Amino acid sequence: MRRDALRDGLDDDGRRALRSAVRMEWATIAFLAVAIPVVGVVTGSSQAMRAAWVEDMLSLAPPLAFLVAVRVMARAANPRYPYGYFRSVGVAHLVAGVALFAMGSFLLVDSALTLVRGERPPIGSVEVFGQSVWLGWFMMAVMAATIPLPIWFGRVKMRLARQLHNKVLYADADMNKADWMTAVGSIVGVGGIGLGIWWADAAAAIFISGSILWDGVKNTKGAITDLMDTRATTFDDAKPHPDIDRIHDHLSSLRWVDEVRTRTRDQGQFFHVEAFVRPRKGRMPRLAEIEQAQAECRGLDWKMHDVVIVPVRTFPEIASARSGES
Repeated sequence: MRRDALRDGLDDDGRRALRSAVRMEWATIAFLAVAIPVVGVVTGSSQAMRAAWVEDMLSLAPPLAFLVAVRVMARAANPRYPYGYFRSVGVAHLVAGVALFAMGSFLLVDSALTLVRGERPPIGSVEVFGQSVWLGWFMMAVMAATIPLPIWFGRVKMRLARQLHNKVLYADADMNKADWMTAVGSIVGVGGIGLGIWWADAAAAIFISGSILWDGVKNTKGAITDLMDTRATTFDDAKPHPDIDRIHDHLSSLRWVDEVRTRTRDQGQFFHVEAFVRPRKGRMPRLAEIEQAQAECRGLDWKMHDVVIVPVRTFPEIASARSGES
């Protein structure tokens, strides 16, 4: 296998999508490199602004995890790692999910305690060209400026995540959605302070923290189940992946096949398929027929990186005829 195994496994559209995804992640990092210090400067004593600032820093985790995973996945298989390094996507997904979960939990508890204690965060004024200007206006202006790009990033990454079947990219797209929702929440919280609603800031911080925590729970759960070899699902874990049925239907159409059962695991962007086929009576397939069937299965979708076809008399206890059957 060549060193560039990842790109060799992709079709032309997939290679273009991967290049676009890499560029998009670098653009996200560049945006956050500017946004994080600017938000930090105007944070003040606002609980919502502090939560938004931490959320921006956490937003670096998914793009960094994706870029590292892309490089690691491209390594060729070797005797120590005979299945290659494709699982690095799952590891990166888990790291990002745990980081979100841990920080979301901390911020949620901290924000809730602030609300319970009834702390009223002061927002002072600054001198601008000899005029006293409420600092809250700067806070809301900065957060408003951070809304458009995350919306665009999220939409593009969601499309690319679906095309590449990359769950780290999907997690990042989800994080971008949380970014702009967080910015809106912080604007509401700071505006509430300006209107004399002291609890609005803590309430907005709780909303932001809950969003971070929920992202952490979803992504940690998804990463763990993938690493435990759950049945392959779509990029958003919404349903069994349709390629499971495509493999089954193709093998069932072969003249020498009587019945088929499959087990498909998601190795992080690529699938490993074990297809158990019961030959028709008196029709034991030749080696050339099995090899041809393997090649045809891999040709159904570039994600079918590794297909193993095993002729059997009886099927393993847990293997599916169709994605809806156990």
